[in-house]
Amino acid sequence: MIQIKAELLLSADHGEMWKPILSAPFGRNLELAVFDADGEHALVFACRKVRDGWTNAVTGARIDIHPTHWRDWEPGRALANATNPLRDSP
Repeated sequence: MIQIKAELLLSADHGEMWKPILSAPFGRNLELAVFDADGEHALVFACRKVRDGWTNAVTGARIDIHPTHWRDWEPGRALANATNPLRDSP
């Protein structure tokens, strides 16, 4: 089974800063942060903002999510967070 979210540590991630979801652009691959019953997580696949919501950037499939933050997609960072979410912690 494919893991779809990784631990999100906003204060511990020294990469690109997360931006409010209302400023998310159209037509770009984005990494999204979502808040659910398990807490805050980053999705481990790229997403694209479309007129009526969000899609998986690779498959084009619509996804039913309500993200809170975004940043530009960097495949290596998402994979590293999924396999070792505490990699940037002291």
